[in-house]
Amino acid sequence: MLFTTPVIRAIRDNYPDAFIGYWCNERVEGLLKNNPHIDKIFAFSMGDFKRGRNESVIESTSKLLKLLWNIKREKFEICLDFSSEHRYSLLAKILGIKRRVGFNYKNRGRFLTDKIDTYGYSSKHVVEYYLDLLKPLGITPKDQNLELKITEINRAKAQSILTRLKVDPQELLIGIAPGAGGSWGKDAALKHWPAIKYAQLAQEIVNNFKCKILLLGDEPERPIADIISAAVKGKVIDLVGKTSLEELTAVIENLNILITNDGGPLHIAIALGVKTVSIFGPVDDLVYGPYPKSAKHIVIKEDVSCQPCYQDFKTPICDKDRECLKNISVDRVSQAVRSLI
Repeated sequence: MLFTTPVIRAIRDNYPDAFIGYWCNERVEGLLKNNPHIDKIFAFSMGDFKRGRNESVIESTSKLLKLLWNIKREKFEICLDFSSEHRYSLLAKILGIKRRVGFNYKNRGRFLTDKIDTYGYSSKHVVEYYLDLLKPLGITPKDQNLELKITEINRAKAQSILTRLKVDPQELLIGIAPGAGGSWGKDAALKHWPAIKYAQLAQEIVNNFKCKILLLGDEPERPIADIISAAVKGKVIDLVGKTSLEELTAVIENLNILITNDGGPLHIAIALGVKTVSIFGPVDDLVYGPYPKSAKHIVIKEDVSCQPCYQDFKTPICDKDRECLKNISVDRVSQAVRSLI
């Protein structure tokens, strides 16, 4: 979602009086509510429909039909489809949206009116692929930075959390997100730097700097957080699974530095102007890393011949026991953190 925000801003810059709607999944709806360029959010994706169908087919189908009706009644003229499949452009056509711009990945763009051929993301950042969708509209973006606005309500919630944890606003505050976000599901572990190394890093940081360290993430990442907390008893504040996504975002805004694997928290921090140290394994940082590149965002990766191996949205079985991650030393990451401090 964050990778699309430069596109939304460019549309608003070129068409200040346009009505812009954003169709997203339910999980990220709260992060879009304060975006000044979006007039209306439609939050219910095909993924949400599938998950809801497991609980109640009738309720999930009803929500989908209501969503489609709400989109249809707005009489949109143009649809930008950021997906790499055909379902959304098909629905857009059924809903009467005459111009449909998107990616013709593996010839799945048959319902698009303006097709951009792509063979996956490999030679440039995903943001730049998304910005390519503006070309058929004759729009050139002025600003390619990610954008994320936090509501005052969530900002106040974050301050309340930090006050309860006795975090001094003047104190150096470092976040560690040792998971990889929820988008990879059961395969997220393929992007994890070992938890014990995060624990050793946390210990080294508190030994050398007067600071507070927050562990951040969602509930499925609890086992990782438990390993780190147990190894550095009393040295980290564990917030994993204890905040909503919106609250997590507002907490990240207060950090001086975020240390994390490749994943959503990294890009949240970048969008908020927070310094980052990110650890990349199977994924190409040229495509999915910090954007735009900056000295404020340091990427750590291991120089192995098979890295990156994540191609065409798939990761092959690793025959090297994830050397690309396991061989990254605590000292390398620590030095990067030290340079940003």
